[in-house]
Amino acid sequence: MKYKKVLLIGGAGYVGTRLVDYLVREKYEVTILDLFIYQNNIAQSEYISFIKADIRDNLKIRSVIKNFDIVIHLACISNDPSFDLNPELSKSINYSCFEPLVKICKDNGVKKFLFASSSSVYGIKDYDGVIEDAKLEPLTDYSKYKVMCEEILQKYKSKEFVCAILRPATVCGFSRRQRFDLVVNILTNLAFNKKEITVFGGDQLRPNININDMCRSYLHLINADENLINGEVFNVGFENQSVLKLAETVKKTLKFDVVIKRTSTDDNRSYHVSSEKIKKKLNFHNKFTIEDAIKELADAFEKNYFSDPLNNEMYFNIKRMKNLRLV
Repeated sequence: MKYKKVLLIGGAGYVGTRLVDYLVREKYEVTILDLFIYQNNIAQSEYISFIKADIRDNLKIRSVIKNFDIVIHLACISNDPSFDLNPELSKSINYSCFEPLVKICKDNGVKKFLFASSSSVYGIKDYDGVIEDAKLEPLTDYSKYKVMCEEILQKYKSKEFVCAILRPATVCGFSRRQRFDLVVNILTNLAFNKKEITVFGGDQLRPNININDMCRSYLHLINADENLINGEVFNVGFENQSVLKLAETVKKTLKFDVVIKRTSTDDNRSYHVSSEKIKKKLNFHNKFTIEDAIKELADAFEKNYFSDPLNNEMYFNIKRMKNLRLV
């Protein structure tokens, strides 16, 4: 194994908590740097250590960074509603601290930096198969700052400091730090626990990716030929379905009676991303489906894994953010 030590920034979040399992399985030494505002739900292991720290604390970052070969940057105030609760706080976490962090990593011997951007950077497109070279037309501050961070990272890439960017679709499936504010997870939660789903609109296309494939994509980039990924951007979102089709897929997968109601909406955003580049350039293919994500969540519901899943703030970013006093 060429690289052994990974710093997972934001590693206690929805994707990070699941990604740790994948990294440990491959015997990477993983350190999670996080504020742990959604608690620490990560399984204990000899391969895992923890640093409770704010991503904006440059002194702290500088004091620990020399030990790592790879940095995977997942930390952010995630999704537009959470971002808009406190725009200045969100800007400080999602953007202002990013360039100092990248510079610290490069200056202190980090060899590979992987950044989680978002497919929302494309904005609304009226055609299918949006590729990485498409014009970026972000509609919100959240996605605008993702674009700006991408531009910053590209400035710092070098042969010795390999940088790559993933633009994920909406992630779905089970994590020990669960989210029920993402479309497939929302629909599954409502279907299982209320036996009723309300679909707003329904014709809008939404790209999704199973959380297991999301985690696999990071591992794939860690192990990829550096000449193939340095300075490159990859969409990761293999299933593009309408919101109504997603609801119907949930109902079909759960195999019990679920009422689907449709209502009008002013939100008619629709987009369809292509993941052909990561398939062709890196030979990365998805192995898990939306149905697999629904089944995994249903299994967790049946085992009473979640506490009050319809209301518990720990599963909803915006509810949790409203009750926190970050500065």
